[in-house]
Amino acid sequence: MSACVPTRAADPTRPAPVHPPHSPPPTPPRRFRVEGADLSASIAVFLIALPLSLGIALATDAPLQAGLVAAAVGGIVAGRLGGSPLQVSGPAAGLTVVTAELIHHYGWRATCGITVLAGIAQVGLGCLRVARTALAVSPAIVHGMLAGIGVTIAVAQLHIVLGGVPQSAVLDNLVALPDQLARTQPAAVAMSGLTLALLFAWPRLPGRTGRLLRKVPAALVAVAGATAAASLAGLTLPRVDLPSWSSHALAGLPEGPVLGVAAAVLTVTLVCSVQSLLGAVAVDKLVSARPELQTRVGRSALDRELLGQGAANVVSGALGGLPVAGVAVRSSANVQSGAVSRNSTMLHGVFVVVAALLMVPILELIPLASLAALVMAVGIQMVSLNHIRTVTRHREVLVYAVTTLGVVFLGVLEGVALGVLVAVGVALHRLTRTRITHEEKGGVHHVRVRGQLTFLAVPRLSRALHLVPHGADTVVELDGSFMDHAAYESLQDWQNAHTARGGTVEITGRTGTRIAEPADSAHCRCRPWTPWRNHHCHDSAASTVSSAMGSGPVSPDDTSGGPDQEAGESRPSGHQLARGISAFQRNTAPLVREELARLAREGQRPSQLFLTCADSRLVTSMITSSGPGDLFVVRNVGNLVPLPGEESGDDSVAAAIEYAVDVLKVRSITVCGHSGCGAMQALLASEPGGALTPLKRWLRHGRPSLERMADEDRPEPRLTGRAPADTVERLCLTNVVQQLEHLRAHDSVARALREGALELHGMYFHVGEAQAYLLADGDDGEGGRGDGGSRAEMFDHVGAVDGARRPA
Repeated sequence: MSACVPTRAADPTRPAPVHPPHSPPPTPPRRFRVEGADLSASIAVFLIALPLSLGIALATDAPLQAGLVAAAVGGIVAGRLGGSPLQVSGPAAGLTVVTAELIHHYGWRATCGITVLAGIAQVGLGCLRVARTALAVSPAIVHGMLAGIGVTIAVAQLHIVLGGVPQSAVLDNLVALPDQLARTQPAAVAMSGLTLALLFAWPRLPGRTGRLLRKVPAALVAVAGATAAASLAGLTLPRVDLPSWSSHALAGLPEGPVLGVAAAVLTVTLVCSVQSLLGAVAVDKLVSARPELQTRVGRSALDRELLGQGAANVVSGALGGLPVAGVAVRSSANVQSGAVSRNSTMLHGVFVVVAALLMVPILELIPLASLAALVMAVGIQMVSLNHIRTVTRHREVLVYAVTTLGVVFLGVLEGVALGVLVAVGVALHRLTRTRITHEEKGGVHHVRVRGQLTFLAVPRLSRALHLVPHGADTVVELDGSFMDHAAYESLQDWQNAHTARGGTVEITGRTGTRIAEPADSAHCRCRPWTPWRNHHCHDSAASTVSSAMGSGPVSPDDTSGGPDQEAGESRPSGHQLARGISAFQRNTAPLVREELARLAREGQRPSQLFLTCADSRLVTSMITSSGPGDLFVVRNVGNLVPLPGEESGDDSVAAAIEYAVDVLKVRSITVCGHSGCGAMQALLASEPGGALTPLKRWLRHGRPSLERMADEDRPEPRLTGRAPADTVERLCLTNVVQQLEHLRAHDSVARALREGALELHGMYFHVGEAQAYLLADGDDGEGGRGDGGSRAEMFDHVGAVDGARRPA
C-alpha cells in the first residue's frame, strides 16, 4: 500500500510564481568558507601582532589592553570594510609618538575620544573621495616623518631597556641618558640583549633546518625566548600587567582648548591616513609579484580603505583601544605567508580576541624590557638607509632632514608642516633657478638657457638676447623641460625682430640638434616648438612648414590645402604627398636620423603593443608622446581582436600579438578606442541578411561587444564624471573592454599574464575634446576589483602634464 502525502491547497489569492522557461536555477546563498592559505597566513600574522601590540601600548604609556583592542578591531573591522584586502591594520609604530603626546596632555580616556573623532574625520574624507590626494605628499616628507618617529621611539625605549623609565620628550630623554647609563639594571639589559640577539639572528639561521624554523616569526621567538629565560632564572623584573577587563577604561570627551583638540584630531587623522594609504600601495606592489593573486585580489580601492580605517578608529577609540593604521610589517607577512583574501586579516583579529581573553596568565610573564627592546628595534628600522639613499639621489635630502628633526624636537604635526614648507621652497628654487649665458664663437653668438624658462627669467633672457648685434648669426640653446607663455612670447618677438634686421636664429635643444622652424616666417606664423597643429599655411609659392610634434616626429603641413583655397580646388593627393615628404626630408629627417640609425643597428625594442582603430584622426605617436621605436602599432577597422581560431584565414592580428609578446617581449598591450568610430556605427546599423561584404565579414568580430552592451546584468561603462553621451559612445567604450577579454584568450597573452610579464590597458580617445581616458586599474570587465561587488567599468580622465619639448 502506498502512502498518500497530503498536498496544500492552492491559495487563489496568491499569484503563482512565474519562472522564465529557460532561466537558470536560482543561485544558492554563498557559504562562508576559509581557505587553508588564509588560515595559515592569519596564524603567522597573529604571532607577529601579539607581541608588537603589547610593545606599542607600552611605548605610548597606554593600558596594555589597548594594544590588544586595537589589534583585534584593526583586523576585524578594517579587514572587513577596507579597500586593501591583504593589508593588516592595528596599532602602528608610526603612531607611537603622537599617541604618547596625547596621553601626556589629555589623559587616556580623552585620547580615546580623539581617536573616535579622527575616525569620523577619516570616514568623511573617504566619502569625499580624496584618498589619492594623500599620495601627493612628497615621499621625502613621509619617510622623514617615519624616521623622526623611529628615532623618538628608539630613544624612549632605550631607557626601559636599561631598566629605567622614559621621559615624555626626546630632549629630556637625551639629557637623562647619561644618568640612566650609570644606573643600569643588569637583569633588564640581559633580557633586552637576548631579545635583540634572537630578533636579528633568527631570520639568518642557515640550512634546511633554518628554513623550517624561520617560518616562526622572529618577534615571537625573541619575546618568548626572553620570557622563558627570565622565568627559568627567577629574575625580578617589571612584567606585563593586564588588569581585569571589567576595569578597562572606555572613551571620554576631551577637555581643553578647541584649537588644541582640533590640532590633535588633525594629527591623528593625517598620520593614520597617510600611513594606511601608503601601506595599501605597498601591498599592491607585493601582490603584483604574485600573478596568481592579481585576478583574485585586484588593486586597492583607496577611498574604501580610508572608510575602513576610519570605521576601525571609531570602534577602537570607543572600546578604549589605540589608534589604528595599516602596518607594513604585518601586511608584508600576510602576503608572503600566502594569504588570498581578506579572511586572513579578519581571522588574525579573531585570534587576538581569543588570546586577550584566554591567555592573560601567559602574557603577564613577559618582561617589559623584552617588549621595549622589540619596539626599539622597530623604531631603528624605521630610519631606512634605502630611503635616505633614494631621497639623496633625488636631491631631496634637505626635506628629509628637516622633517626628521622637526618631528624629533617639535612634534609630528610641526615636523610635517616644516617639511612641506621646505619641499615647496625647494620646488620653487628649482623652478626659478635658470642660468642664461652669452658667448661668441667663430662669429656665431650662442645664448644658452639652463633650467626652466618662466616669466621670472624673462628679464635675464632679454638682457642676454640684446647682447647679440643686429644681423648676427645666433644659436639659442634651450636646456629645460618647461617654458611658460611670457618667456615664449619674449623669445619669439626677439627672433622676429632679429631676423627682420638680417640676422639668423637657430633654436636648438640640449644636444645641439636643431628644432624644426618655419620655412618662411613671413608667410607662416606657426611656432616650431609648440605642439603639432593641423595648420593650413598656404601661399602662391606653395611654401611649407613643419612643427615639432611631441617627442620628435614632425607631421607635414597643409595636406588638405590652405584656408584660402576654395572647395573644388584641392590639389592632387600625389602632390600633397610629395610636399609632405619634402618637408620631412628638410625639417624632420635631420632630427630623427641619428635615432633611426641606432634603431637600424640594434633592431626594434618597443615597450608596448598599441592596438587601435585605422581612423585617420588617431595619430598614435601624438596622443602617446612617443617616437621611433617606442610603439609596436597594429591598426584595423574598429580596433578589433578576433578570438583565436575565428579569423577565417586572416591571422594578421593574432600574428602581430604573438610576434609582439613572444619575440619583441613587449611589457604592455593597450587597446584604444575612440569617439565617433565608424566601425561601431556600422555595427549598430547592421542588419541580418544582404550581401556579405569584406567589411561585414570583418565586423562580425565586433558582435560580442554588441551582445555585451545589450546585457543588462553587466555594468555600464562610464567616463569620469559622466555617462556615455549616446549609444555609439557606449558601444565604443564597451568594445574596448570586450577586446581586452579577447586578448586574454590568446595563448601568448595568457601565458605572459600568468608569468607577470605583461599588463593590459584600455584607452578611449575623445577626438572632439582631444582628451584621453584610461580604463581604471582593476576594471577587467569582470565587475570589480575582487571585493565582491559589481560596478561600472570606469574610464578615468587623464590630466594634462607639462612635459619637455625635446627634440627627437
